[in-house]
Amino acid sequence: MSDHRTLPCTAFAGDRLLAAGPLADVVLAVKAAGGDALVFEDATGRVIDLDLRGSDADILARLAPPAEPAPRGRGRPKLGVVSREVTLLPRHWDWLAAQSGGASVALRKLVEQAMRSDGGKQTRRAAQEAAYRAMTALAGDQPGYEEAIRALFADDRTGFARSIEGWPHDVANFVTTLAFRSY
Repeated sequence: MSDHRTLPCTAFAGDRLLAAGPLADVVLAVKAAGGDALVFEDATGRVIDLDLRGSDADILARLAPPAEPAPRGRGRPKLGVVSREVTLLPRHWDWLAAQSGGASVALRKLVEQAMRSDGGKQTRRAAQEAAYRAMTALAGDQPGYEEAIRALFADDRTGFARSIEGWPHDVANFVTTLAFRSY
């Protein structure tokens, strides 16, 4: 089970960077600043809703994973294996059944191969989507917003930088970091 307290986040009070770092630190900084802030999950650019009621200990306790583990299901949860339903045509099931190691091994190998061969496209797309979400929330009314979105999805760094050069410094730095982080 992941601990949300360590999730990398960034908080903005208006167009000013308020805090960045693990969620536990950011949420306490937001509370200390009066609670009026947007907090973004850095990996996805999604806004995180915070419950700032109570003491600091109460707030941090709500961020912690549940104390008791969830009931054990099928599969190998200690290895992170998750069982889900897959729908395939009969010929696909026949092919998978004929593979050494069975369907699960064959599917894992196919997925790993696809992940290695995509050339970073999936990672690049995730960075663009994260930047888009943050830009919409922080800069949707800024001049050059539409041009910046077009440049973002065209992977035009120069056009992107030109489109956001009049934006508040903290916002421009944050969305640039999200958009063009290592991929």
